[in-house]
Amino acid sequence: MSGIVLDNVNFGYSGTRCLESVGFHLDKGGFYGLIGPNGSGKSTLLDLISGYLQPQSGSVMLDGRAVSRYRRSSLANLLTLVPQAVTFNFDFSVYDTVLMGRHPHIGRFSRPSNDDHEYVQNALEMLEITRLSHRSIRQLSGGEKQRVTIARALAQDTEYILLDEGTANLDINHSISIMKSLKDLSTGGKTILAALHDLNMALAFCDSVIVLRDGQVHQFGKTEEVINSDLIADIYNVSADLVEREHGDRQLFYRYSH
Repeated sequence: MSGIVLDNVNFGYSGTRCLESVGFHLDKGGFYGLIGPNGSGKSTLLDLISGYLQPQSGSVMLDGRAVSRYRRSSLANLLTLVPQAVTFNFDFSVYDTVLMGRHPHIGRFSRPSNDDHEYVQNALEMLEITRLSHRSIRQLSGGEKQRVTIARALAQDTEYILLDEGTANLDINHSISIMKSLKDLSTGGKTILAALHDLNMALAFCDSVIVLRDGQVHQFGKTEEVINSDLIADIYNVSADLVEREHGDRQLFYRYSH
């Protein structure tokens, strides 16, 4: 079975259960949002799908094969994860940092090809950081480093792209720009799974959403069917109005006073 399939996945740290009986199937070529309160298991779930963690029971399958059975080099050609926080301990340029995303495609003892450089250039342009190409990665702001990290993932050119709060450190303009780019990539056939706190971003861009609550899948379905005022009150204990605007766009307005 193609896509990402989890079946009865359980995982915990030091006797504390983080994920329990998690199961779902993500078809290829969709933009999926992963939402839920802090501590609900979003980052752990992404680490399991990407193979950095192994489930204590249950299975995580990628295109019909257990993630644990892929060699790291093979998996890197298929899937990439943009983590929540990245520390750069080297003094490479932005260009060379993004070029690292091409490593799975470059043969041992080989030099980057023209195609590799083209992927890097396209990723720099997509993230609007071409002007930073020759800057040291260690001289950038937190938001700029985050855009470089996403550009490196896009240059890797994998079928599956996972993001753990990929736009959390970015201003509104760049957040929207990146979400638009990810939407275009999913329309072109790539599968995007993004952990998000901004539910209006999920409403605007995600085809479907997975709602985690206390380590379990609370809901999974089409975004417009799942995200509503009742869900916000239930999951986040916040009152909100869901308003349908012109052109069918829907937006949440939170009530800041009781």
